[in-house]
Amino acid sequence: MGRVSRPLTSFQRLALWTTATTYLLILVGGLVRASGAGLGCPDWPRCFGSWIPPASAAALPAGFDPSQFNPSLMWTEYLNRLLGVSVGFLILATLVSAIRHHRGAGRILWPTLAAFLLVGFQGWLGGVVVQQELASWIVTVHLVVALVIVSLLLYATVYAFFLDAPPPAAATRARRTPLTWAVIALIVLLSSAWIGLDFANRLVAPIRRLIGAANVVSTGNLNVRVPIRRSEGDLAQLGETFNNMTQELRTQHEDIVRARDVIDSRRRFTEAVLAAASAGVIGVNAEGHITILNRSAERLLARSEREGRMVMYTLTATGRALLHAVTAREVTT
Repeated sequence: MGRVSRPLTSFQRLALWTTATTYLLILVGGLVRASGAGLGCPDWPRCFGSWIPPASAAALPAGFDPSQFNPSLMWTEYLNRLLGVSVGFLILATLVSAIRHHRGAGRILWPTLAAFLLVGFQGWLGGVVVQQELASWIVTVHLVVALVIVSLLLYATVYAFFLDAPPPAAATRARRTPLTWAVIALIVLLSSAWIGLDFANRLVAPIRRLIGAANVVSTGNLNVRVPIRRSEGDLAQLGETFNNMTQELRTQHEDIVRARDVIDSRRRFTEAVLAAASAGVIGVNAEGHITILNRSAERLLARSEREGRMVMYTLTATGRALLHAVTAREVTT
């Protein structure tokens, strides 16, 4: 005769939803890490000082750098935090259900209680991750705690399905073998997570340094340099190219500033000479307009300084005549 399937209890359904959502949270956390959105919200527990993220960089509160505002990264991190809060409430509901229905089953109650306590610690640890600016060691601890939480939930969930099934006497010794393999699998999982995070940090760290240097350059500071580590391969070459670019920009900027200073110095010298000259000096541009008129020329024209500026526009015909005379003389010569 076939076995009659029984409907799931409220605890079994809730435990399944909680465990699956926790796995989803770990997946989303990995996507946040891979996309570099871990600092999309640079503070904790709020995001840019608000419980609801700002709509634009112009809406940022005082004290936040607008260059840190990236809408896609911000919303990715914010949704990850909302999912984490949802998982916390689900674990709390699972604990309440375990207390109501399985108070005498230690293998259900205690793992659920431990998962609830750890999720509070995990929330505090998330704030430390932001404060440490995604340091590799704290990110690894954050992931390890998440894996421990999901392992505890998985243990309680699986045990809830076999709670009413008495184990055969011959299976008492064999029960240790799955536990041993479970411990080995957990160690392998944590080791692979550690190695994967270390590889991700080695890949992301130079890119993060380039992003930080680019943000500094965007403020007008061309003295920034990216640290070069030859072990980073092509990324080290990219950093060296960035440094060469900033060096070239800095050199061109210094040349422009130096040329401007020379022009200003010559202009001031010319103005000083013209102001001290006893002879009247009139300068004419290509359109025949008078552009230079020193004080001696103004006195010759019996004009005040203010009226002398008007001469540039009123004596256009005289300017053109002078220009034609000079041009004709050059052609004759």
